[in-house]
Amino acid sequence: MDARSPDNVIDPPLRELGFEFEEASAVRVTGRLAVTAKCCQPFKVLHGGVSALIAEALASTGAAIASGYKRVAGIHLSIHHLHPADLGDSILAEAFPVSTGKTIQVWEVRLWKTGKTGEPEKKRMVSTSRVTLFCGLSIPDHVKDAPDNLRKFVSKL
Repeated sequence: MDARSPDNVIDPPLRELGFEFEEASAVRVTGRLAVTAKCCQPFKVLHGGVSALIAEALASTGAAIASGYKRVAGIHLSIHHLHPADLGDSILAEAFPVSTGKTIQVWEVRLWKTGKTGEPEKKRMVSTSRVTLFCGLSIPDHVKDAPDNLRKFVSKL
């Protein structure tokens, strides 16, 4: 895959795990992940760190869009792991804002197990997260194109 493709520009670690964004806006960010060996801990269930990675990435994406494509940084993440997602399960991730202030945003992120890939969808919550982000950081020269890349990515969804 091209390292400059929109899928890689938006979030390379998630892309590496096979995560696919479905929707990205200032009020909702969603995507899906098939639970593979790449994202499991030794007992063949979704690694909690992967759930946290998804939460941080979706909240950051939504917060960047909501802030007018400014640079954002996570300053707090709280996550509750409720039910395991097994190897072969499909995960639906959805994020939405709780508060979108000028400098601080808070996003809620929920991960749902939807069964084995290809099976009828029955949702069961895997985790729920609260992500607090600081918005409006200066953008370093070497990533000045990041807001444009995010806009392009969102326009293709």
